[in-house]
Amino acid sequence: MALMITDECINCDVCEPVCPNDAIYEGEEIYEINPDLCTECVGHFDEPQCVEICPIDCIPKDPNHMESEGDLMAKYKRITGQ
Repeated sequence: MALMITDECINCDVCEPVCPNDAIYEGEEIYEINPDLCTECVGHFDEPQCVEICPIDCIPKDPNHMESEGDLMAKYKRITGQ
């Protein structure tokens, strides 16, 4: 499933540059994740880079966007044109 950023976000800006799919962007109040672009770094890394780098642990899985690892890999291939 895609990830999401909760309202505990402190807008530290460390997550946006590490996202290989450019799924993270600055929203009106906090950073947000576009679920259509988020693959939890499947296809790029073993672990989601934004989760690894977040200093306050505010990036859980988004229960509104349930996806299997196969779904995430298919999304990765679609995004990257592979």
